[in-house]
Amino acid sequence: MATTNSRSPGCAKTEPSKLKQHPTSASNRAHHWWTWRLFGLLFLLVLPAWVDAKPTLIWLLRDLPPLTIFEGPKKGQGVIDQMLPLLIAGMPQYEHSLMRVNRARGMQMLHESSFTCDPSLIWSKERTQWIAFSTPAFRAVSNGLVIRQKDREVLAPFLVDGEVDLAALLAHGDHRIGVVAERSYGEYLDQLLRDAPDDALTPHYGNDALASLLQMQRLGRLQVVLGYWPEIRYQAQQAQIGEDELAFLPIRGTGKYLSGYIGCSDTPQGRQAISEINQVLRTLPHQHLDQLYADWLDPPMRADYLEQSRIFFEQQATH
Repeated sequence: MATTNSRSPGCAKTEPSKLKQHPTSASNRAHHWWTWRLFGLLFLLVLPAWVDAKPTLIWLLRDLPPLTIFEGPKKGQGVIDQMLPLLIAGMPQYEHSLMRVNRARGMQMLHESSFTCDPSLIWSKERTQWIAFSTPAFRAVSNGLVIRQKDREVLAPFLVDGEVDLAALLAHGDHRIGVVAERSYGEYLDQLLRDAPDDALTPHYGNDALASLLQMQRLGRLQVVLGYWPEIRYQAQQAQIGEDELAFLPIRGTGKYLSGYIGCSDTPQGRQAISEINQVLRTLPHQHLDQLYADWLDPPMRADYLEQSRIFFEQQATH
């Protein structure tokens, strides 16, 4: 029978002094196991949020009745106010953030690489250098000239079949025309304004530019204002200027209506968003949105606007 004295040298590692270390080692292993398990559980909890993180699309909004209305009894009842929730609902792949900006800040952000879109832009060749545009999103009445009824004879020499020859008026130079600075009025008018003599225009840069121009007109400091009649009517009502005090005259060569577009920063992300926006635009209830806009027009204009807009979007659908 073997005795402890006959054990091999390897057995010496099982001396009591060595065995005392084993419980500590087992405790460390258990501690590490629980630590890693807890880390794994936390990772699994965080992973879905990380995987599902969506890019945030920033919508730039300006106070632009009757498209967007920030304040007053008709707050949120503009055409874009009603359209934007439909666009957002059709693009669940993004988080959506609404940002109120003035015109200058909005244009600056579209120039940058931020993921921003403006739902109420006019297309121009110049802007395509830094903005990606959608297909037409809505139709609007073209710009015209507004003048006080008592000053109407000022424009008489420049009327051709009831429309103002704006090029001749600008070249004449006796009557400064109030315009909203940095606003696009459409390709044709933008070119006329670029070619105008320096002293032919009175640009206004403020947040409430059109309202300020109408106030200047009311005070006799300005006779003619360029703009959209529905917007001018709204701003005049807000300023308690009687609609019968003003006369709106169309501009020769512009056509009755123009298209409004959605524009995004011209980046890969912005161009991708425009592609997806175009898909949603094809599904929008244009008849309903057209009616919202028509409600802002003079009754005699409504039927023609609705018919022409219907024809326009039907033709767009076939392209």
